[in-house]
Amino acid sequence: MQHILAELEEKRAAARLGGGKKRIDAQHAKGKLTARERLEILLDPGSFEEYDMFVEHRCLDFGMEKQKVPGDGVVSGWGTINGRLVFVFSQDFTVFGGALSEAHAEKICKVMDQAMKVGAPVIGLNDSGGARIQEGVASLAGYAEVFQRNVMASGVVPQISCIMGPCAGGAVYSPAMTDFIFMVKDSSYMFVTGPEVVKTVTHEEVSAEQLGGAVTHSTKSGVSDLAFENDVDALLQLRRFFDFLPASNREKPPVRPTDDPADRAEPSLDTLIPANPNKPYDIKELIAKVVDEGDFFELQPSYAANIVTGFARMEGATVGIVANQPMVLAGCLDISSSRKAARFVRFCDAFNIPIVTFVDVPGFLPGTAQEYGAIIKHGAKLLYAYAEATVPKVTVITRKAYGGAYDVMSSKHLRGDVNYAWPQAEIAVMGPKGAVEIIFRDDRGDPQKIEARTEEYRRKFANPFVAGHRGFIDDVIMPHNTRNRICRALAMLKEKKLANPWKKHGNIPL
Repeated sequence: MQHILAELEEKRAAARLGGGKKRIDAQHAKGKLTARERLEILLDPGSFEEYDMFVEHRCLDFGMEKQKVPGDGVVSGWGTINGRLVFVFSQDFTVFGGALSEAHAEKICKVMDQAMKVGAPVIGLNDSGGARIQEGVASLAGYAEVFQRNVMASGVVPQISCIMGPCAGGAVYSPAMTDFIFMVKDSSYMFVTGPEVVKTVTHEEVSAEQLGGAVTHSTKSGVSDLAFENDVDALLQLRRFFDFLPASNREKPPVRPTDDPADRAEPSLDTLIPANPNKPYDIKELIAKVVDEGDFFELQPSYAANIVTGFARMEGATVGIVANQPMVLAGCLDISSSRKAARFVRFCDAFNIPIVTFVDVPGFLPGTAQEYGAIIKHGAKLLYAYAEATVPKVTVITRKAYGGAYDVMSSKHLRGDVNYAWPQAEIAVMGPKGAVEIIFRDDRGDPQKIEARTEEYRRKFANPFVAGHRGFIDDVIMPHNTRNRICRALAMLKEKKLANPWKKHGNIPL
């Protein structure tokens, strides 16, 4: 018995040491934490229960039988974040560069399978050089097994990827199928083909950071939801983010106590909208003043900034916020913003999170770049997402809601449950000047007539009452009372039940 206990402790010590002190020091020298140090920050102290600490690879080629490390390059198991269950895996770059072997993949699959059974989120901390070349197709099979589970878990339990080192080649597709991707500046990168291959094939000179770094993916491609300064910052923010999410699709969003009264008035909102309809204002000011304690967790703030998405709380319960941003492209919808918001809306719908939408949209962005880039299909994604969603949907039109963009932004016609408008709201096919120049095209040569017609159109249509007369707007509310009205609407919708027709799945315009 004693010799078995001694061997057990020896193996545990070897697993905890990973690739050894020299490689741990190298990891630290790059400003990166080790796999186990990351889990210590992410999880509640003493809550981690490790799976498969003694697993080793089974490769016998290229001298690999002499290089075996307990755990085989990934630390996996379960623990809690602020007392709530979560399954985790953390790749260990100090062991074979975190390369994925068959056994390594089996460990990841095991925690994903268990998470699906019990209904708890999965968080993956990625730091891997990719497939373990010595294992050949067995390693590729391992990736595919993980991919299959990503797909099966989608919409069942939340999946979050935190890229904390390299993630290249086939390895990128597992994070790509998870719900959220966080990255760390200057130490993480994602790309399908690296700088050397790019140079060989296209003759482009590009660094790993430029090609697939955290800044690139959080500003240009939209692959990453957020980019953090370092490992510690990323993990602490991940703990904060986790608090907004339900454990699975079988649960309602979490509720936390708040001292912020539901009927709190915000007089400053009465002057938020400028008198000049072409002058911008910051929609984030409205969000901060309406949600609980001003606490808003924004996603993709530097990508497609003409639309704002993120999580907040109303009366303690999580809500998803979608809002046009007049400060960027006048709040127009374009390809990137449509994709960004559509994915967010679909996540909220999958996990029973009510959606609050603030609308100030003059239309879809015109131009050949948008049309050639398939704005028709991409805009339809957002339309599809809102129309398909069965969670409570509360919409507030603050100023402009023109054309097809009015329809798309959670209108009453797409089964919006409660649709409010501020007194300044203009709900019409298009802006007054453009409409008049089409309707009265014969008067275009007479500026005075056009001005008079424009003023007449503005009086008739640039207000919320035409839509109100038809029941497309439930009420015109005072801006200062917005929080109270949204909270009351959400309370009324708490037990909402709505089912879509049976189908295997819809065919979203991908």
